[in-house]
Amino acid sequence: MSIEALLTALLASTIISSVALTIASLGEAIGESAGLLNLGIEGMMLISGFVGFWAALESNNLWLGFLASIVCGAVAGLIFGGLVVLAQADQVIVGLAMTLAGGGLSGYLFREAYGSNQPLLQGDLGRPLRHLGGGIPVIGPAIIGQKWIVFVTWALVPLVWWLLRRTRFGLEIRAAGERPFAADVAGVDVTRVRLLAAVINGAFSGLAGAALALAELGFFRPGITVGTGFIAIAIAMVGRWDPLRIAIAALLFGLLRSAGTWMQITGVNIRPEFLQMLPYLGVIVAIVILARGTRLPAALGLSYRRGIDRT
Repeated sequence: MSIEALLTALLASTIISSVALTIASLGEAIGESAGLLNLGIEGMMLISGFVGFWAALESNNLWLGFLASIVCGAVAGLIFGGLVVLAQADQVIVGLAMTLAGGGLSGYLFREAYGSNQPLLQGDLGRPLRHLGGGIPVIGPAIIGQKWIVFVTWALVPLVWWLLRRTRFGLEIRAAGERPFAADVAGVDVTRVRLLAAVINGAFSGLAGAALALAELGFFRPGITVGTGFIAIAIAMVGRWDPLRIAIAALLFGLLRSAGTWMQITGVNIRPEFLQMLPYLGVIVAIVILARGTRLPAALGLSYRRGIDRT
């Protein structure tokens, strides 16, 4: 295999591997900006990924599968928001419970539906720009020739930035995460804002699960996320809730994930177990280096009851 082909494969794999992580991290950035620490992303991705896969397989319609995943994620986000915002439950406990529930339920439903079989989706939703980059080496097939979900993900980055930085709702989200008592005094309905942020977070998690199962892999199996939800939480914090930084961090993680396969293809003699560890070691190193300069939202993880300032 030529050097050009190897570089094309590495770049293409890096980009598609970062998609689900980028989407989940953007959703978590919205939630954390509102003061909600959602440790349930992993479970939301799993159950949404299964629901979307089942819907797409049964209807033979990938668009319906994506819609089902987003709706499922939004419902899961509403449940999370209802428990931590309305019922004032501990965010960490609820998030971990949702991860366990989502993982267990998706595994159970998959085995009930398909047993030991591994059904595969037929076809995909296409590569909308593939005809434009045919004459450009490496970049053409690796970037311009990507699946449509990649371009949707890249469009979400400036959209989330605009939402958080240039809209009144974004200002309310950040106020709810920094000074909910002051926001309440100023006329912001903190409960409504946090509930909406939880639903948006869940919808993004659902889309991330669909991106992984329906677009990247074309199949679902229990535990398919292999920690992506938890990495998304770390990426959102390392990226300091800035969508562009989050996208760059997700790309670096995707590069480390793809580097292992690339090394094996090129014949580098490294044990595969170490290669599988690379992306997670990279996240740990990034957290150690960057965490000291990261200031969390003042009310992150704290419940808010009207008239009581806990920050």
